[in-house]
Amino acid sequence: MTEPGIVNSTEVTNVRTGLLIDWGGVLTSNLFASFHAYCLRAEIDPRALSGRFKADPRFRELLIALEKGELEEPAFETRFAALLEVEPDGLIDGLFAGVGPDTAMVEAVRRAHEAGIRTALVSNSWGVHRYPHEQFDELFDGVVISGHEGMRKPSRRMYELGAERAGVEASACVYVDDLPFNLKPAEELGMATVHHTSAETTIPELEGLLGVALREPTPDGVV
Repeated sequence: MTEPGIVNSTEVTNVRTGLLIDWGGVLTSNLFASFHAYCLRAEIDPRALSGRFKADPRFRELLIALEKGELEEPAFETRFAALLEVEPDGLIDGLFAGVGPDTAMVEAVRRAHEAGIRTALVSNSWGVHRYPHEQFDELFDGVVISGHEGMRKPSRRMYELGAERAGVEASACVYVDDLPFNLKPAEELGMATVHHTSAETTIPELEGLLGVALREPTPDGVV
Protein backbone atom coordinates (compact mmCIF):
# COMPACT_ATOMS: atom_id res chain seq x y z
CA MET A 1 0.00 0.00 0.00
CA THR A 2 1.26 3.48 -0.85
CA GLU A 3 0.56 6.57 1.26
CA PRO A 4 -1.32 9.36 -0.56
CA GLY A 5 1.08 11.75 -2.28
CA ILE A 6 3.90 9.21 -2.50
CA VAL A 7 4.72 6.88 -5.36
CA ASN A 8 6.11 3.46 -4.48
CA SER A 9 9.90 3.73 -4.67
CA THR A 10 10.11 0.63 -6.83
CA GLU A 11 8.21 2.52 -9.52
CA VAL A 12 10.55 5.55 -9.52
CA THR A 13 13.08 5.29 -12.32
CA ASN A 14 14.92 8.61 -12.14
CA VAL A 15 13.55 11.17 -9.71
CA ARG A 16 13.62 14.76 -10.96
CA THR A 17 12.81 17.88 -8.97
CA GLY A 18 11.59 20.22 -11.71
CA LEU A 19 8.68 20.08 -14.13
CA LEU A 20 8.57 22.27 -17.23
CA ILE A 21 5.41 21.96 -19.26
CA ASP A 22 3.73 23.30 -22.38
CA TRP A 23 0.24 24.81 -22.28
CA GLY A 24 -1.75 24.36 -25.49
CA GLY A 25 -2.36 20.69 -26.25
CA VAL A 26 -0.92 19.54 -22.91
CA LEU A 27 -2.80 21.42 -20.19
CA THR A 28 -5.65 21.95 -22.63
CA SER A 29 -7.62 19.76 -24.99
CA ASN A 30 -6.22 19.02 -28.43
CA LEU A 31 -5.52 22.20 -30.41
CA PHE A 32 -5.60 20.50 -33.77
CA ALA A 33 -9.09 19.14 -33.14
CA SER A 34 -10.24 22.71 -32.53
CA PHE A 35 -8.47 23.95 -35.67
CA HIS A 36 -10.11 21.12 -37.65
CA ALA A 37 -13.54 22.10 -36.32
CA TYR A 38 -12.94 25.73 -37.31
CA CYS A 39 -12.05 24.67 -40.84
CA LEU A 40 -15.30 22.75 -41.12
CA ARG A 41 -17.31 25.74 -39.87
CA ALA A 42 -15.49 28.04 -42.30
CA GLU A 43 -15.93 25.55 -45.15
CA ILE A 44 -12.17 25.07 -45.54
CA ASP A 45 -10.82 21.63 -46.42
CA PRO A 46 -8.54 20.80 -43.43
CA ARG A 47 -6.33 18.60 -45.61
CA ALA A 48 -5.90 21.33 -48.19
CA LEU A 49 -5.04 23.83 -45.45
CA SER A 50 -2.42 21.46 -44.03
CA GLY A 51 -0.89 21.15 -47.47
CA ARG A 52 -0.78 24.93 -47.89
CA PHE A 53 0.94 25.32 -44.52
CA LYS A 54 3.69 23.00 -45.72
CA ALA A 55 3.99 24.50 -49.20
CA ASP A 56 3.52 28.23 -48.57
CA PRO A 57 6.13 29.81 -46.28
CA ARG A 58 3.88 32.81 -45.65
CA PHE A 59 1.73 30.75 -43.28
CA ARG A 60 4.69 29.73 -41.14
CA GLU A 61 6.28 33.20 -41.22
CA LEU A 62 3.08 34.79 -39.90
CA LEU A 63 2.71 32.23 -37.13
CA ILE A 64 6.34 32.62 -36.04
CA ALA A 65 5.96 36.41 -35.94
CA LEU A 66 2.82 36.09 -33.81
CA GLU A 67 4.40 33.59 -31.43
CA LYS A 68 7.45 35.80 -30.94
CA GLY A 69 5.32 38.86 -30.24
CA GLU A 70 6.56 40.64 -33.36
CA LEU A 71 3.06 40.86 -34.82
CA GLU A 72 -0.01 42.11 -32.98
CA GLU A 73 -3.12 39.94 -33.05
CA PRO A 74 -5.23 42.24 -35.31
CA ALA A 75 -2.43 42.42 -37.90
CA PHE A 76 -1.96 38.67 -37.77
CA GLU A 77 -5.68 38.05 -38.17
CA THR A 78 -5.90 40.39 -41.17
CA ARG A 79 -2.97 38.82 -42.98
CA PHE A 80 -3.74 35.24 -42.00
CA ALA A 81 -7.40 35.62 -42.95
CA ALA A 82 -6.36 36.82 -46.40
CA LEU A 83 -4.41 33.59 -46.91
CA LEU A 84 -7.33 31.51 -45.65
CA GLU A 85 -9.87 33.62 -47.58
CA VAL A 86 -12.04 34.10 -44.48
CA GLU A 87 -13.14 37.09 -42.39
CA PRO A 88 -10.42 38.35 -40.03
CA ASP A 89 -12.57 39.43 -37.08
CA GLY A 90 -12.33 36.90 -34.27
CA LEU A 91 -10.13 34.54 -36.28
CA ILE A 92 -7.87 33.45 -33.41
CA ASP A 93 -10.81 33.05 -31.05
CA GLY A 94 -12.53 30.98 -33.72
CA LEU A 95 -9.52 28.72 -34.14
CA PHE A 96 -9.37 28.18 -30.38
CA ALA A 97 -13.14 27.94 -29.79
CA GLY A 98 -12.96 24.21 -29.10
CA VAL A 99 -10.04 24.40 -26.67
CA GLY A 100 -10.65 23.89 -22.98
CA PRO A 101 -8.61 22.87 -19.94
CA ASP A 102 -7.50 19.29 -19.48
CA THR A 103 -8.52 19.13 -15.84
CA ALA A 104 -6.56 15.96 -15.07
CA MET A 105 -3.33 17.49 -16.38
CA VAL A 106 -3.90 20.83 -14.65
CA GLU A 107 -4.58 19.02 -11.38
CA ALA A 108 -1.42 16.94 -11.86
CA VAL A 109 0.67 20.10 -12.15
CA ARG A 110 -1.03 21.56 -9.09
CA ARG A 111 -0.29 18.41 -7.09
CA ALA A 112 3.33 18.42 -8.24
CA HIS A 113 3.71 22.06 -7.22
CA GLU A 114 2.11 21.45 -3.82
CA ALA A 115 4.42 18.45 -3.29
CA GLY A 116 7.48 20.66 -3.67
CA ILE A 117 8.32 20.03 -7.33
CA ARG A 118 9.55 23.25 -8.95
CA THR A 119 7.32 24.01 -11.92
CA ALA A 120 7.41 26.31 -14.92
CA LEU A 121 5.26 26.95 -17.95
CA VAL A 122 7.17 27.03 -21.26
CA SER A 123 4.73 27.94 -24.03
CA ASN A 124 4.57 29.30 -27.56
CA SER A 125 1.72 31.79 -27.64
CA TRP A 126 -0.96 32.84 -30.12
CA GLY A 127 -1.18 36.15 -28.33
CA VAL A 128 -0.60 36.41 -24.60
CA HIS A 129 -4.09 37.24 -23.31
CA ARG A 130 -5.84 33.86 -23.49
CA TYR A 131 -3.93 32.16 -20.70
CA PRO A 132 -5.66 31.87 -17.31
CA HIS A 133 -3.10 34.12 -15.62
CA GLU A 134 -5.11 34.04 -12.39
CA GLN A 135 -4.15 30.35 -11.99
CA PHE A 136 -0.43 30.79 -12.54
CA ASP A 137 0.59 31.41 -8.92
CA GLU A 138 -0.95 28.12 -7.77
CA LEU A 139 0.52 26.14 -10.65
CA PHE A 140 3.95 27.56 -11.50
CA ASP A 141 7.09 28.91 -9.91
CA GLY A 142 8.06 30.46 -13.24
CA VAL A 143 6.48 31.35 -16.57
CA VAL A 144 8.09 31.56 -20.03
CA ILE A 145 5.69 32.68 -22.78
CA SER A 146 7.13 33.22 -26.25
CA GLY A 147 5.20 36.42 -26.95
CA HIS A 148 6.77 38.04 -23.88
CA GLU A 149 10.27 36.72 -24.54
CA GLY A 150 10.64 37.57 -28.25
CA MET A 151 11.61 33.98 -29.07
CA ARG A 152 9.88 30.65 -29.40
CA LYS A 153 10.42 26.96 -28.99
CA PRO A 154 12.45 25.13 -30.09
CA SER A 155 14.95 27.87 -29.18
CA ARG A 156 17.23 26.37 -26.53
CA ARG A 157 17.01 29.55 -24.48
CA MET A 158 13.27 29.00 -23.85
CA TYR A 159 14.07 25.80 -21.95
CA GLU A 160 17.00 27.33 -20.11
CA LEU A 161 14.76 30.17 -18.94
CA GLY A 162 12.16 27.65 -17.82
CA ALA A 163 14.67 25.89 -15.58
CA GLU A 164 16.07 29.18 -14.30
CA ARG A 165 12.63 30.53 -13.39
CA ALA A 166 11.65 27.24 -11.80
CA GLY A 167 14.81 27.52 -9.71
CA VAL A 168 16.42 24.21 -10.64
CA GLU A 169 19.19 22.92 -12.88
CA ALA A 170 18.07 21.88 -16.35
CA SER A 171 19.35 18.35 -15.71
CA ALA A 172 16.94 18.06 -12.77
CA CYS A 173 13.88 18.79 -14.93
CA VAL A 174 11.26 16.90 -16.86
CA TYR A 175 9.88 18.65 -19.94
CA VAL A 176 6.43 17.82 -21.39
CA ASP A 177 5.20 18.80 -24.86
CA ASP A 178 2.69 17.47 -27.38
CA LEU A 179 5.00 18.24 -30.35
CA PRO A 180 7.94 15.82 -30.62
CA PHE A 181 10.27 18.34 -32.29
CA ASN A 182 10.01 20.59 -29.22
CA LEU A 183 11.49 17.84 -27.03
CA LYS A 184 14.94 17.64 -28.61
CA PRO A 185 16.41 20.87 -27.13
CA ALA A 186 15.23 19.79 -23.67
CA GLU A 187 16.94 16.44 -24.11
CA GLU A 188 20.14 18.18 -25.19
CA LEU A 189 20.06 20.13 -21.91
CA GLY A 190 19.85 16.89 -19.93
CA MET A 191 16.12 17.02 -19.21
CA ALA A 192 13.95 13.95 -19.17
CA THR A 193 11.18 14.40 -21.73
CA VAL A 194 7.62 13.20 -22.09
CA HIS A 195 5.75 13.30 -25.39
CA HIS A 196 2.21 14.07 -24.30
CA THR A 197 -0.61 12.31 -26.09
CA SER A 198 -3.08 11.91 -23.21
CA ALA A 199 -3.36 12.45 -19.48
CA GLU A 200 -3.78 8.70 -19.08
CA THR A 201 -0.24 8.05 -20.29
CA THR A 202 1.54 11.26 -19.29
CA ILE A 203 0.55 11.37 -15.62
CA PRO A 204 1.84 7.88 -14.70
CA GLU A 205 5.09 8.63 -16.52
CA LEU A 206 5.49 11.89 -14.59
CA GLU A 207 4.77 10.14 -11.31
CA GLY A 208 7.67 7.80 -11.98
CA LEU A 209 10.04 10.59 -12.99
CA LEU A 210 9.09 12.99 -10.19
CA GLY A 211 8.46 10.49 -7.42
CA VAL A 212 5.16 12.02 -6.32
CA ALA A 213 1.54 10.99 -6.79
CA LEU A 214 -0.32 13.22 -9.23
CA ARG A 215 -3.72 11.55 -9.10
CA GLU A 216 -6.37 11.11 -6.43
CA PRO A 217 -5.59 7.91 -4.50
CA THR A 218 -8.10 5.08 -4.42
CA PRO A 219 -9.75 4.17 -1.06
CA ASP A 220 -6.94 1.68 -0.33
CA GLY A 221 -4.37 4.45 -0.80
CA VAL A 222 -2.97 3.24 -4.12
CA VAL A 223 -2.84 5.64 -7.07
